[in-house]
Amino acid sequence: MSEVHEPQENGIYDVIVLGAGPVGQNVADHARGGGLSVAVVERELVGGECSYWACVPSKALLRPVIAVADARRVDGAREAVTGRLDTDRVFSRRDRYVTNWDDSGQARWVKSIGADLFRGHGRIDGPRRVTVTRGDGVRLTLTARHAVAIATGSRPLLPDIPGIEQARPWTNRHGTDSSTVPPRLVVIGGGGVGVEMATLWQGLGSQVTLLARRALLPRMEPFAGELVERGLTEAGVDVRIGAQVTALRRPDPAGPVGLTLDDGGELEADEVMFATGRAPLTDDIGLDTVGLAPGSWLDVDTTCLVEGVEGEWLYALGDVNHRALLTHQGKYQGRTAGDAIAARAAGRPLDDAAWGDHATTADQHAVPQVFFTDPEAAAVGLSSDQAARAGYRARTVDVDFNAAQGANLFADGYRGHARMVVDLDRDVLLGVTFVGPGVSELLHSATVAVAGEVPLKRLRHAVACFPTVSEIWLFLLAAYQRH
Repeated sequence: MSEVHEPQENGIYDVIVLGAGPVGQNVADHARGGGLSVAVVERELVGGECSYWACVPSKALLRPVIAVADARRVDGAREAVTGRLDTDRVFSRRDRYVTNWDDSGQARWVKSIGADLFRGHGRIDGPRRVTVTRGDGVRLTLTARHAVAIATGSRPLLPDIPGIEQARPWTNRHGTDSSTVPPRLVVIGGGGVGVEMATLWQGLGSQVTLLARRALLPRMEPFAGELVERGLTEAGVDVRIGAQVTALRRPDPAGPVGLTLDDGGELEADEVMFATGRAPLTDDIGLDTVGLAPGSWLDVDTTCLVEGVEGEWLYALGDVNHRALLTHQGKYQGRTAGDAIAARAAGRPLDDAAWGDHATTADQHAVPQVFFTDPEAAAVGLSSDQAARAGYRARTVDVDFNAAQGANLFADGYRGHARMVVDLDRDVLLGVTFVGPGVSELLHSATVAVAGEVPLKRLRHAVACFPTVSEIWLFLLAAYQRH
C-alpha cells in the first residue's frame, strides 16, 4: 500500500476521479496531460476489478486451457500433450499477473503521472465537492475546479432466489481468485462471463454444468453461441439451454449446494456460480446530493458528461454509464473525457462531432468484444439483426474459415465461421463476427475497417499474408462481390 496523501492546499484540484481502475487511470492521465491537477480516490485496490478479479486473472487462467486445446488440434503436437494441467502452476501464473493482489505498483504509477492518490470511500457532497472517508475514520474534503469523474465500475447482480444467501454462491470474483478446483460446479448465465468460466473450470478439472435461460452469447450473431455451445459440450460441459434455478439450499456450510430447476429437476454441486449481469456501483457515492438517483446507471453525452446535472462538471465513465461494460471501451471513454475536460478547462472549442477528438463515437458504432472460449468468439459493430432493426439496407456475407489455407495450417480441421454485415448504401462494413481458434488477434483488423468506414472497394487492396488466418478477409470480400 502507498502512503496516505494529504490534500494539496485548501483541498482544491482541477479534477477529482472516483475510482482508480483502468478507466479512472485513463481519465486521470489525460487530464494530467492537459496540464490539470488531479486527485484520484480509491476505496479498494488501485487497478480495479479488471486487474484483480476480471479481465487479467480470467485470461491468465484461461490461456493454459486454450493453449492445450490448440495443441491438440495439430497433428504431431497433440501426441505431446499428456496428462492434466498442473493447476498449482496455473493458479501461480494467475497470482503473478495480479501481483498477488498487491497494488503498490499501480499506486506508484498514479504518483508517477503527478496525481495524488487518496485511499478511502469517496462520495460526492454537492456540486464539485467530494468527501473521502479513510479506513482510519478520518474524513477529508476535496473540491474540484473543473470536473468530478465517476469511474466506480459495477458489481455482480444476484437474482432474488430462495436460499441464495445460504448457498453462498460464487460471483466473478470467486471464479477468478479461487485456488481450489471444485469437483462439481454449476455456472448460471450464458453471457460472456458464464461461457468463459465454464471453459476455464472444465479445463481445470471441474465437472461443469452451464445453465442458460436462452441461447449462449445472445447479443452476438446466433452462430457464435451455437459454435461455443458445441465446443463446451465437446469439452464435457453439460450445457442446458432454457433452464432456470428456482431455489437453492446449503444446510451444511461445508457441504454441497442443492439446486431446484423450473422443470422440477434437481442438481447438486460443490459450488454454484452466478454470472447473471451487473449493477452499477453508484448506490453510495452521493448522487442524491446532485439530484441523481443512488444506484442508477448514469446517462451521458458523447463527451461522457452526465446529463441532467447543471454546470458541465460531472462525468461518468466505464461501466457506470452502461454503454459497454468492457474495460477497453471504458479506457477509450477515459481518454476521450480526459481530453474533453482539459479542453473545457482551457476554454478551447470541443471537437465533439462524430469521430472527433472529444467524442466517444465508437460506443455506438464500433465496440469490439472477445470471449476467450474454445472456440473464441469475437465481434465488432452491429450484428445482422441489429443492423436491420436500426433501419440499414444491409447485406450479410458468411464464410467458413476452412476456406482459408492459413486457418487449416493453424489447426488441422479448423472449425470456425465469419460474417460481415455490409451497408449497401455506403459500401462500408457495419459489423464483423469471427468464431474460431485464435480469432481474438484477428478482430482488430475488423475494428479498424468498421471504425474507419473503409469502403469495400478499398478494403480489397488490403492484402492478407499467406498463409495466415487473416486470409478469411479475401474470402469474405470475394463472396460479397459474387452477389
